[in-house]
Amino acid sequence: MSVTLCFDFGNTRKKVAVFKKKQIETVLVLEEDSTAAINELIGKYKPTKSILSSVIDHNVAIEEVLAAATQFHKLSHLTKVAFTTPVGKPESIGADRLALCAAAVKYYPTKNNLVIGMGSCVTYNFINKYHEFVGGAISPGLEMRLKAMHQFTAKLPLVKADSNVPLIGYDTSTNLLSGAVLGLAREMDGFIDDYRQKFRNFNVLLTGGDLVHLGSHLKNKIFADPDLIFKGLYAISEVNNP
Repeated sequence: MSVTLCFDFGNTRKKVAVFKKKQIETVLVLEEDSTAAINELIGKYKPTKSILSSVIDHNVAIEEVLAAATQFHKLSHLTKVAFTTPVGKPESIGADRLALCAAAVKYYPTKNNLVIGMGSCVTYNFINKYHEFVGGAISPGLEMRLKAMHQFTAKLPLVKADSNVPLIGYDTSTNLLSGAVLGLAREMDGFIDDYRQKFRNFNVLLTGGDLVHLGSHLKNKIFADPDLIFKGLYAISEVNNP
């Protein structure tokens, strides 16, 4: 049985999805990126292939461990993908954005896709029906907004993200939540509306850790998939690790 480990190292979390028979069996959060932790995964799941998407300065020694035990691929601008990147500096495109675009092309190949990834930052990734990733936007994520209001003021507290947010805040904490959560939701709806006016046959995909907090507050119809980046990584692995 073919097993593939798909690693997603973001600014907030390091995660890995285990694929068996082309389906996700489980998703794990890694406490550390040590060689011991990776060897433990290899021993448990016996993978034949692996792929790494990283936007951080991770422990590079794990790449040697994965390459020795599996067919390993590190996602970069040199990776073979099913779309083009007609931008000025393709080497500057984040690995996570490439993976999201790969998923959009695989599952919605005839659509103009806007993929919104909600991590430490919110990325808006537009890939058209001609399979061209032409760019998008990047803005502060939900946790970053909440932390900024605390760190750059003298008295505002740090509040935790929540999906149960009132439109009209009734104390300091709910005022902060209303501004951050509903403000970000309105931002996302605004981007979606502008893209929808510009493009026909238009599709919106939403993924990322803050999906649980934001999804219910969006007015626009979306396809929500918390595992979208892993599905994109698996599709890329199949091309680059034949």
